[in-house]
Amino acid sequence: MEAFRLMKELKSNMDQEVQYLPKETGLSLIESTQENGNGVSAKCRDSRVEDLWSLTSFFGYSTQTFVLAVNLLDRFIAMMKVQPKYLACISIGCLHIAARVTEEECNVSSSHELIRISQCKFTVSDLSRMEKIISEKLNFQLKAVTALTFLHLYHAIALSHTSNRKDVLNLDKLEAQLKACLCRIIFSKAKPSVLALSLLMLEIEALQSADLLEIAQRIQTHLKISKADLARWRGLVGQCMREYSSPECAKPDHKKLVWIVSRRTAQNLHSSYRSVPELPTIPEGAWDESESEDSSEDLSSGEESLSSSLGSDAEGPYFPQNFRCRAHRQ
Repeated sequence: MEAFRLMKELKSNMDQEVQYLPKETGLSLIESTQENGNGVSAKCRDSRVEDLWSLTSFFGYSTQTFVLAVNLLDRFIAMMKVQPKYLACISIGCLHIAARVTEEECNVSSSHELIRISQCKFTVSDLSRMEKIISEKLNFQLKAVTALTFLHLYHAIALSHTSNRKDVLNLDKLEAQLKACLCRIIFSKAKPSVLALSLLMLEIEALQSADLLEIAQRIQTHLKISKADLARWRGLVGQCMREYSSPECAKPDHKKLVWIVSRRTAQNLHSSYRSVPELPTIPEGAWDESESEDSSEDLSSGEESLSSSLGSDAEGPYFPQNFRCRAHRQ
């Protein structure tokens, strides 16, 4: 009975997932944009997503909050012509919206704290207006069907057949791998159901479990996911995981992220929190393409990546070694 309910829920979510996909033409435009151009480049977007991961860990937010924030970010920048100087404000706005949707109210960080910790150069008023713009442009569809939705359902379906697989099919590991994939814009083009199944299939192959493989194949048949589509994304996910592989992946470490700063650093943070922002005031009206063309100095030139200043899940389980090394080198 439980398995039937889960399969029904799975089909319902698949019918809805297309509503929450970023526009592929917009994503392709971002991929083709040069780094120092007028628009947001893929590298710029990926760097912001890594920063969101760091902030998610710092504030103790769930994987659901991170995944939803990335979904909101990609949907917004794929439909709007965005200049790089606004991307910090947009990404923080998406994280704040996602946190309010998924987290308990008492656990949602204030706008002041988000701005202070991220060290971004905009005001609370700027952030509030940006969140309003994002919500309006996305037609207030702030809850989304994501790859995490399907990953949880696939995992629950596998468990519904036998309780002995809980320790074998590690959901924490799958979630960490999903977060690593979302740090690359290419995976925002994948249907969430297919991306999640690709992750599941690769993990099952690594476990060499014939029973779990049969369950995954039944899911594929039930959702009518083509072999060609699954093979393509499984290959891309496999390549991503190989590049991100490290011995630490098999050694879960659930230590909580702790950010230790010196007194002088704390004073600088406190000072920057009250400093005059350098971000141009965001217009009150609707933000269209012509407005985004009107720009002044680029924020990105003076900002430090959070991946280096805050740390991230790089210190936790399953996080890619070369990602950690890249963050530490910065």
